[in-house]
Amino acid sequence: MTLPEIDASAVPEGAPLLDVREMDEWRAGHAPHAQHIPMSELQSRVDEVPQGAPIYVICRIGGRSAQVAAWLNRVGRDAVNVGGGMEAWAAGGRPMISDTGQPPYVA
Repeated sequence: MTLPEIDASAVPEGAPLLDVREMDEWRAGHAPHAQHIPMSELQSRVDEVPQGAPIYVICRIGGRSAQVAAWLNRVGRDAVNVGGGMEAWAAGGRPMISDTGQPPYVA
C-alpha cells in the first residue's frame, strides 16, 4: 500500500491540517488553521484527530509526517502526508503565523 502524499501547494484551503512537530518548531511558525499534536503525543491524543474527511499531516520536511500519516491510516483515519513539510509550505508562500511575536519561520 502506497502512502497518500500531496505537495504543500496542493493542500486545499481550509482543509484539516495536523502539525506533528515539537512545540519549539510550532511556536516559530505554523499554518494559521493547523491543529498541533506533537508526534510524541499522538498515540495518547488520537481521539483529537478529526474524522470523516482527509486530514493532511505536516512536519518540517515530510519524514515525521509520513510516519504519522501511515500510522493514522492503519488505525482507521484518512491521512495524507504533506511532502516537503513546512519548508515547502513556506517556500510556496502559504500563510504562516508564529506564537513568539516575531515573524514566522520554519524551525
